[in-house]
Parts: sequence; C-alpha cells; structure tokens
Amino acid sequence: MNLDTIIFAISAVVAVFGAVMMIGQRNPVASVLYMIVSLVAQAVLYIQLGALFLGAVLIIVYAGAIMVLFLFVIMLLNLRGREDLGAGSPLVSKVTKFVVAGLFVLELGFVVWSGVFPDSGSTGIQSSASEFGSVKVVAELIFMKYLYPFELASILLLAAIVGAVVMAGRAAVTETDESDDDDPVKEQTVDEVHD
Repeated sequence: MNLDTIIFAISAVVAVFGAVMMIGQRNPVASVLYMIVSLVAQAVLYIQLGALFLGAVLIIVYAGAIMVLFLFVIMLLNLRGREDLGAGSPLVSKVTKFVVAGLFVLELGFVVWSGVFPDSGSTGIQSSASEFGSVKVVAELIFMKYLYPFELASILLLAAIVGAVVMAGRAAVTETDESDDDDPVKEQTVDEVHD
C-alpha cells in the first residue's frame, strides 16, 4: 500500500463518518460541524484527483462561507438549545435511517472493492482527464452549460435566508409582546393612568 491509498482510505472513511453523523445528530450546530468535517475530507479527495481548484473551492466556499451562513441562521433562529428536535420520531423514520446508512455502507464497500480489485467484473475508477477540476473547465460548466440552474440555486438560497430572517423577526416580536403582557408593573401603570 502506498501513501496515496492510505490517504484516500482515511479521507473516504472520515467523509462518510461525517455525513452519517451529520444526519444522526439532533443538535443542528453539531450537524453543521460534522458537515464541515465531511467537506474537508472530500476536499482532500479532490486534491488527490489533481483538481486543486475544486478542493480549494470546497474548503473556501462550502466549508467556509456557506457553513458559517448555516451557523448564523441556526443561531438567528435560536435552534441550538432545543433538545426536542427530532424527539419522538416514529419507527418508520428510525428504520429509514438504518436503511439509508446501510445503503451508504454498501456503496462505500463497492467503491473500495472495485478500487482494490479492478478486474473483478466492475469497470473500476476511470483515469481522470488532464483538465479535470481546472479553473477553465469549472468556469465553462458553471457559467455556460449550467448557468440557469446555478442562478436558480443562488435565488433559492437568497429566498431561504430572507425567510429565516423574517421568521426570526416575527418570533422576537411575539416573545416581546408576551413578556409585556405578563409584566405586572406595566398593568399597574395602565390602571393608574385610567384612574
């Protein structure tokens, strides 16, 4: 076994572990942190494939900016202290989690098997093109071939951020109104004004 194979195996295990733990967490902040771990491990895999630009973009844009944005929205909605998230999930939900996790493990096993034994009936991992992951190829794909889906995804993210801010603002106003209604000093002052 050479060093590249060892780094690939460790990065693949860490990426899958981070993704599974992200799904299995009840605390949304812990889920975001596990997703960052998974994204960094995937960036290592891209760098091993020779796609340095994609690896850098994955760390800078996704693990950096978008995950910080997710953390900001979670803190804005005050979801970090809620322990009832995901509590009391039905049996179907638990079975679904185990089935999906089992499928991921089978897929990982198949990928590792086809990489170790490429002549065992599977096609194996194909050699990547020389331009794979370069700035030119990524820019052509994003800004020419997939321009409209790329722009639609950005509009969807913007709408989600605006919706989260609006929801958090309404919740803050409702909490303020409820606390003012329960304040005996305010009720006494209102009664004195009427007298």
